[in-house]
Amino acid sequence: MITTLNPATGQTLGEHLVQTPESLEATLSAAFLAQRSWAKVPIEQRVRLLTKVAAALRKNKDHFAKLITQEMGKPIVEAEAEIEKSAWTCDFYAGAAEGYLADMPVKSNASDSRVVFSPLGVVLAIMPWNYPFWQFIRFAAPALAAGNATLLKHANNVPQCALALEAVFREAGAAAGLVSTLLIDASTVSSVLSDNRVAAVTLTGSTAVGKLVASQAASLMKKQVLELGGSDPFIVLSDADIDAAAEAAVKARFSNTGQSCISSKRFIVQEDVADRFVELFCEGVRKLKVGDPLHRETTVGPMARANLREELHGQVLRTLDAGAVLAQGGHFIDGPGFFYEPTVLDHVSDSMVAATEETFGPVAAVMRVRTAEEAVSLANNTEFGLGASIWTSNLEYGVNLAKQIEAGAVFVNGLVASDPRLPFGGVKQSGYGRELGEFGIREFTNIKTLWIGPAQQ
Repeated sequence: MITTLNPATGQTLGEHLVQTPESLEATLSAAFLAQRSWAKVPIEQRVRLLTKVAAALRKNKDHFAKLITQEMGKPIVEAEAEIEKSAWTCDFYAGAAEGYLADMPVKSNASDSRVVFSPLGVVLAIMPWNYPFWQFIRFAAPALAAGNATLLKHANNVPQCALALEAVFREAGAAAGLVSTLLIDASTVSSVLSDNRVAAVTLTGSTAVGKLVASQAASLMKKQVLELGGSDPFIVLSDADIDAAAEAAVKARFSNTGQSCISSKRFIVQEDVADRFVELFCEGVRKLKVGDPLHRETTVGPMARANLREELHGQVLRTLDAGAVLAQGGHFIDGPGFFYEPTVLDHVSDSMVAATEETFGPVAAVMRVRTAEEAVSLANNTEFGLGASIWTSNLEYGVNLAKQIEAGAVFVNGLVASDPRLPFGGVKQSGYGRELGEFGIREFTNIKTLWIGPAQQ
C-alpha cells in the first residue's frame, strides 16, 4: 500500500494499492506494443499530441496545481507556475522537435550520406517529488516526440500527480501504454529495469540512488541519463549590485521551500561586501511568508516529509557545532505539518556540513572569501557540479570566471533555472547526460549513420 500525507497538516491524503505482478506485466507489454506503433507515426503527427497535452494542462491548471500543493507542499502560486512551464515545454517541442530530429546530411566524395535519429524504445523514468509535473514533462515531451514510450515510476509521496499525468496524455489521445504510471515499491524498480522490453532509463534524484541505477543499467548495457544532487554556488563579487544580488539570493535559495537540486546553496561572497550582503539577505528572508501553501500569500511551505526536516535540522546543528554563526532561523516551526524556519548560516567554511553536503530545504550557507579567484576555487571544491551563478558588474570578467566553474550551467547576473530551449544537466556527482534543448531530445535516440553509395545501374 502506498500512503500519502499532506505535508502541511500531516494528515493522510489517500492510499493506493501497489501493482500486482500480473498488472505490472500487462503494463510492460502494453508499453512495448505502443512504442512499436508510435515509432512508425510521422513526427509531424507525434508532436500534435504535445500540443493537446499543453492545452489540457492549461485548462486544468487549478486542479493540477492543487494536487501538487496537497501532495508535496509547494506554495500554490509556484505550483501554478510549474503547470504553465510544463505546458510551455510541450508547446516548445511541438514546434522544435521536427527540426531537432531532421536527418543531417553529410556529404563526401564517395557518398551522399546522412545521420538519422531513431527512437530507442521504452524508457523507464524514475522521477522525484519536488517538481512532480515539470520533472516528468521535461523528459517525456522530447522523448515522446522522438518516438519513445515511457514508464513513469514517480516518488511514492506524489501518486495522485503521477496518475494525473498519465490521464492527461491518455485524454490528449496517447495510445494505451504509451505513457504508463507504475505504482510499485522501490524494491521492484530493479526488475522493471532488467526487463528486455525496457531500453533505457532516466533518473532525477539523489546521487546515492543514481549510482545504484547507473550500476544496474550499465551491467545491462542500457542507456541512462542521470540528473542528481547539487550544491550550487552563488558567487557575489565586490563590484556587484549588492542590493540586487541579495534580493535574487532569497529567491534562489527559498523557492520551492529550498527543495530543488538547482537551488543556490552556498553563497560565496567577497569579504568587503559580505556584511552588507548578509544584512540585506536576512532582511529579505524575514519578509518571507511561511504558512499554508494553499494561501496565495504564502512564499514558503512545509518540507515534503518529516524525515527530510529532521535530516536538514541535523545538518544545521552540526554546522553550528563546527563554528558557523546562526544569522537567521534554525528551528522547527511548532504546529502541524513539516515546517522549518528559513535559515541563514554565516561564516561557513568548506569543511562544514552545510558546505560538503547537499542541504535540501530552506537553509543557506554564507561563505566569505578574499578574491574572485578564491571564490572560483571554493565553488569548485565540491563533489557536485549542477549549476552556479556569478554576480558582478563586469560582464566580460564574469563570463571568463563562468568558464572556469565546474558545472553544467553557469548564469551571470541571473538565477539558475531550467529552460526547454537550453540543455540541462550536471557533471561530477551531479550526474551525466542532458535533458532539454537540441541535445536533450537526442539522448534517447539511436544516432544512426546512413551511408548512401551511388545508384546501381
